[in-house]
Amino acid sequence: MPTNASFTQWYGQGQQASYVRTRKSPGGILDLYDVARPAGDMSHPPLADLVLYQDQIGGSRVIGNSGGGHYNVRSEKGAFFLAAPNFANTASVDSSHQLRSLSFPVLQWQKVLEDAVDGEFTVECLQLYRGSFHAPSIRSALRNLWALSEEEGAPSRLLARAAGCEILAELCRLSGAPFVEIKGGLASGSQRRCLELMHARLSEDISLDELAAEAQLSPFHFARMFKQSLGVPPRVYLTQLRMEKACELLELTELSVTAIAHEVGYSSNQVLARIFFKHRRVSPSDYRRSVREQALSRTTQ
Repeated sequence: MPTNASFTQWYGQGQQASYVRTRKSPGGILDLYDVARPAGDMSHPPLADLVLYQDQIGGSRVIGNSGGGHYNVRSEKGAFFLAAPNFANTASVDSSHQLRSLSFPVLQWQKVLEDAVDGEFTVECLQLYRGSFHAPSIRSALRNLWALSEEEGAPSRLLARAAGCEILAELCRLSGAPFVEIKGGLASGSQRRCLELMHARLSEDISLDELAAEAQLSPFHFARMFKQSLGVPPRVYLTQLRMEKACELLELTELSVTAIAHEVGYSSNQVLARIFFKHRRVSPSDYRRSVREQALSRTTQ
């Protein structure tokens, strides 16, 4: 392996690839892996990514050093391990195990971290490289990220960056990072421009970075200020816009469900159907049929 290879390169080559059950990658922003491994050595060379592992089964004895000193622990289901970037991680596990991993390419995330803590903290300062730890908010965020990725087929850039900000922020908070306080939500002009951009690019995989740039804010601060102003995170608001547009197209056009999916930014009619059913409790086709039957009934009365 080349020096400072990425986590994806490491798991995409040789024997490591045979352990991967599922991979979801949103454009190099972060990588999600579901991995099943036998007992034994799971060390890796220095990688350019910060890697968060979650034990999906528990009960394994884990011995190693992930960048914060030697540890020897009995892992519990749902527990996390954090591996430092640019460190030769050593780890030995005494039983077969299943992991869910999330890797942050440091070059992608260092600026986000600096903005969050006003440049006073780096990934090297994290105090979580010393074995297993529990973090309910990270567990919830990772579970939601995985579930939403299953719905979409692969996480959107907006979802990936927003979820990464949330998880990285909690890792920093657990390490005592001094977060920069924010006051209030978005300025009215910034909010208007961001919403106009969302409407104009509804069919695209718009990123959190692009929306933040429109407001002249860092992605980390933008996500928090957007939620203060609109009551929901940018990803949730964008989904609401897409559902509204999908309903409009189903009601007023003869476009196929596949064409409507592409019009509102989803890769296939199956993805649209999953998300539409989740939010409207009915399939797109049944929604169209019901709306038109109601309209016909009104005109014949």
